[in-house]
Amino acid sequence: MLDQFLLFIKKNKLFEPNEHVLLAVSGGMDSVVMAELFHRAKFKFAIAHCNFQLRGKESNGDEKFVKELAKKYNVRFFSKRFDTEKESERRKKSIQMAARDLRYAWFDEIIQKEKYKYVAAAHHLNDAVETFFINLLRGTGVEGITGIKVKNSKIIRPLLFAGRDEIERFAKENKIAFREDSSNLSEKYLRNKIRHRLIPVLNELNPQFDQIMSGNLLRFAFAEIIVSNYMKGMKLKFLQTGEKFPSIPIAAIKKEEYPEQILYGILNQFGFNFNQCEEMLNDGLGTGSGKMFSTGDYRMLKDRGKLLLNRKEKSSESEHLIADKAKVITINHGILKMSHAIRKKKAPLPSSNAIQCLDASVLRFPLRLRAWKAGDYFYPLGMNHRKKLSDFFTDQKVNMYEKEKICVLTSENKIVCILGHRIDDRFKVTEKTKKVYKVEMKYW
Repeated sequence: MLDQFLLFIKKNKLFEPNEHVLLAVSGGMDSVVMAELFHRAKFKFAIAHCNFQLRGKESNGDEKFVKELAKKYNVRFFSKRFDTEKESERRKKSIQMAARDLRYAWFDEIIQKEKYKYVAAAHHLNDAVETFFINLLRGTGVEGITGIKVKNSKIIRPLLFAGRDEIERFAKENKIAFREDSSNLSEKYLRNKIRHRLIPVLNELNPQFDQIMSGNLLRFAFAEIIVSNYMKGMKLKFLQTGEKFPSIPIAAIKKEEYPEQILYGILNQFGFNFNQCEEMLNDGLGTGSGKMFSTGDYRMLKDRGKLLLNRKEKSSESEHLIADKAKVITINHGILKMSHAIRKKKAPLPSSNAIQCLDASVLRFPLRLRAWKAGDYFYPLGMNHRKKLSDFFTDQKVNMYEKEKICVLTSENKIVCILGHRIDDRFKVTEKTKKVYKVEMKYW
């Protein structure tokens, strides 16, 4: 097995013999065998152990066992105890997912601080097959049916060539002691149900199932490379990033043979699932312009024939009072600059809505800066009747993302201007204006 181990590392270019590797060792058979192989190969390594404190004395026993293992190999030992159940509740994630996040975040801290090149995890071929079925049952793209990657950034998996039976045989032949994890027998986890119920049936149907799946996973990995290269072209073709918000033209992508699959290939990196992508391209009732789709960090707005992508931001700020002599105020969505100036009659007023000039004599300080709200109205420049801000935004084709950022300036509860868009006619600069109050809003 040592020869296969060395060949697999060399073939997949996992690391160089002189590089230091941090081994993630739980105390179970797989990780202990991995440590033994690293030791026999005379590689430079250290051992890290996570105590998730989920099995009481059993968890503490694992920690003690792994510490003794590190002492046996005369290598550095790192350990950390986590309050996993508490973290699971705080993060609103399953115990397994919370443990995974805690584990890899801690490993990353160690390799950054101690200058280790990689973290080695003891996943083997059966783990990869189980992961294939887990992803298949949950719904996945091509990347999900490749099982587990041999190398993923700083994580390497040097045991993926071996099946569980082969690892167990090596452990028995070499009288390698390890800890049994009682949770591996529990069928409350999907992985264990697949391991104990599904895989035995497939092995019964075809005794060569493990070897066949090993070949399948290699072919799926190759297919993923092809699809990935194809999707790079699709992203360049359809994901338009030159505008304020990254956008995708709906009509153009629907001309492709597999539009939903292509859209999913573009958007899955932002957390959108396949069902959402199908709905984005649906022209049915309730899926028209203004429809919003959301993930943990991103939103997608269906707006006038385009899909507009935007990262979720902090909610709008509370109101701010602006004194007469205030110069600058910074808010979540931008920065506002204010200044006074003497009116020069022949000097032209700025043509850009970003800079707005007001008649200082009709303003009553302190002014109030706030987010616009439903029911707000003003008298648009050049008009003598009032208009709701919501109607103004519709006329100006202001999308929902932009509307969320927009602030107004008020004087005695009257809207002076929609910052960055339009001033109120009642506060405009006229021939009689002697002093100009200039405001410049930059949204980000």
